[in-house]
Amino acid sequence: MKNEKKNTILKSEGLGFLLWQSASVWQRELRRVLEPLDITHSQCFLLISIDSLSNGNIPVTQISISNLAKIDPMTTSTVLRTLQTKGLVSRKSHSDDSRAKAIVLTAKGKVLVKKALAAVEEFDATFFANLGAKPKKMHKGLLALLKD
Repeated sequence: MKNEKKNTILKSEGLGFLLWQSASVWQRELRRVLEPLDITHSQCFLLISIDSLSNGNIPVTQISISNLAKIDPMTTSTVLRTLQTKGLVSRKSHSDDSRAKAIVLTAKGKVLVKKALAAVEEFDATFFANLGAKPKKMHKGLLALLKD
């Protein structure tokens, strides 16, 4: 009986396993789409996060990027250093907090984020087309899982 229960995790009934498999396939295929742009999916989504956060009057910080992307601050820091080395972001003095740095897209970063966003949107439309009319339902369900 224990083995039967344990084995269902790896079968079609295991939602977590299916989510993990789907995410792995999605990442692998997205990697191919982003390769010509010379960025990884992590770099891509942090650039998009910075761009999204930059539309307000509040300086973008590493922690605000980490919170939006829902990845740990250490990973965010590592990816931001790589983006800075590539000349896609810069760190400037924060206007309100002398200990923090504001993360800003460079001109090169702004051009790349537009290309990356278009590529990801096109890829997602194609990748999720197999769901037919169900992407909105899946989107709503995933958002529910991410609620804090």
